Amino acid sequence: MIELLSFTGSPWIDALLTALVAVAAALAVHAIGAAALVRVLRFHQTGSVLVRHTRAPARWVLVFAALGGVWQAAAPDLPGLAALRHATGLGLIAAATWLVLGAVDALVAMVVMFNPSDVADNLHARRISTQARVLGRTLKVLVIVIGVAAALITFPNVRQFGATLLASAGVAGLVAGLAARPVLGNMIAGVQIALTQPIRIGDVLVVEGEWGVVEEITGAYVVVKVWDERRLVVPLQWFIEHAFQNWTRSTSQIIGTIFLWADYALPVEPVRAEFLRLCREAPEWDGRVASLQVTELGERAMQLRGIASSADAGKSWDLRCRLREGLVDFVRREYPQHLPRLRAQAEIGRHTPELQAQRELAGKPGA
Repeated sequence: MIELLSFTGSPWIDALLTALVAVAAALAVHAIGAAALVRVLRFHQTGSVLVRHTRAPARWVLVFAALGGVWQAAAPDLPGLAALRHATGLGLIAAATWLVLGAVDALVAMVVMFNPSDVADNLHARRISTQARVLGRTLKVLVIVIGVAAALITFPNVRQFGATLLASAGVAGLVAGLAARPVLGNMIAGVQIALTQPIRIGDVLVVEGEWGVVEEITGAYVVVKVWDERRLVVPLQWFIEHAFQNWTRSTSQIIGTIFLWADYALPVEPVRAEFLRLCREAPEWDGRVASLQVTELGERAMQLRGIASSADAGKSWDLRCRLREGLVDFVRREYPQHLPRLRAQAEIGRHTPELQAQRELAGKPGA
């Protein structure tokens, strides 16, 4: 319990001066404690992260706690003291909520820090990072709800109307449920995504025909960065209710496919040898899979399908482009006559013996 200091003999002035001293003492304690923690934890990454995220809200918690102690020690008959105590209590609740939110952010940051995704095989890191971020956002929403509820409870009118609110809870709950159905659906979908992991940050997806990488997962939507720098914003619930392609679901490694149409007379074996040579020389190929086969026969041409593996989707795209260009150059250079063709050639004015005889006969008199 903080005792009021007697400066002037006036209760209000003494209370205000004591409050100033208490706030100054709280700020001094916070500054000294924060500096000591920063110095002690400068070589500990987890402690530094926690201090960085909770330093500002901790200052306000100490300030409002000191003010609350001063107002509790003041004479209860001071005019306006009840309102001041109530405002200080609300400030303390807000600061404490901010402090807990900072602690949640620090926890998420520590999980992400200990699971870096800038490695070759980052599947496990992306899984943990996604779970931490989504669950962290859900926990922050819960903390905010609890903080708002704690602040509302401090108002006497809210408690007095509790019976009325409970009596109308059925209708209000139905209306609120219908109005908040998209919000609640996305929140539940976010928890499902965090636990079941159908998508993760960094996954390569095909959504509504768009190829992109999961850039961000919020509490309401997913941001997919499309290959041409556009952003596709998709509600969380969409991923629970619709089918989509995840190219990196179990591993970042992927097999790419290319197709080549050619005439039936084209020898397959030289093309296959050239395909394998191109794969061996390509820096994007990871050495796992490389194959070229005839997969379809049409009326005028045959289809050759080549498959090659890469470490991730970005390298697979570059490898497929490299293989297409290399095979087209090879066939055009070595077997140009076997490229698929469907052309009509009209020969006008050509001097053949038959055409020359017809012209001479047409030019004779009486012909």
